[in-house]
Amino acid sequence: QVQVVESGGGWVHSGGSLRLSCVASTRTFTNYNMGWFRQAPGLEREFVAAISWTGDRTAYADSVKGRFTIVRASAKNTVNLDMNNLKPDDTAVYYCAARMGDGAYIVEDEYDYWGQGTQVTVSS
Repeated sequence: QVQVVESGGGWVHSGGSLRLSCVASTRTFTNYNMGWFRQAPGLEREFVAAISWTGDRTAYADSVKGRFTIVRASAKNTVNLDMNNLKPDDTAVYYCAARMGDGAYIVEDEYDYWGQGTQVTVSS
């Protein structure tokens, strides 16, 4: 059983910054690859960023490259998503996902475990 929990969402003005955190809790010694996806109202969920369990591979959506950074924290199966220069178009519910394997996976269906999501709202 793997429980994925996101935190750190909130409201910010355009140009501001937020940090999202995600923990994939498990009683096993498995290391998980992690990814972030987001869903804006009326739109489908889309890929944002991903990182391998070793932290040496990352992937980003074109829309966030240069503004968002995904890193692994020191705690096991914990990742942070640093979001800078936020825009109103970044407003969405952000979901964290986890899976075994070894890579920065960008396809939603490749992930096995999902969090409940955290709201990010960027005002203009």
